[in-house]
Amino acid sequence: MKRNLASLVAGLVFGFGLALSGMTHPEKVLGFLDMAGVWDASLLFVLGGAVGVTVITFRFVLKREKPLLAERFIITKETHIDRSIILGAILFGIGWGISGYCPGPAVALLAAPNWELWAFLPAAILGGVAEKLFELRSQQNNEPQPQVATPDAKPATESPSEGSCG
Repeated sequence: MKRNLASLVAGLVFGFGLALSGMTHPEKVLGFLDMAGVWDASLLFVLGGAVGVTVITFRFVLKREKPLLAERFIITKETHIDRSIILGAILFGIGWGISGYCPGPAVALLAAPNWELWAFLPAAILGGVAEKLFELRSQQNNEPQPQVATPDAKPATESPSEGSCG
């Protein structure tokens, strides 16, 4: 219960931050991505705030034996860049550039939806389902599985697809 409540509070704070920064407005995001036109650099402050908090807090968080509300840390040990990572990044960037929505701001916009959001969400869900199907297919083709650390070890691993996006 504590973990679900903490997730809800973190999601609400994250969504509020996205709305406050203007990231739920596609024209703001597209203005940031359009460096060749009239570039809106204001989202650099959002990025700077996120990087600043991460740089300061991760040093302390990862020194703990385990997270406050979980049994272990889950940190990827993947370091290679393969075709599926590159293709996924290209597709994500194309979708973001066309729509102006990243999944995080799109979910935050559920509080005040518009027609664009109703077009974006099914496409995002379809993309997530397709990614899982590709992952399952690649696992069946005997690709190496991520190693999960024993309870004595520090961080466990996760597949690259289990990461998160803002």
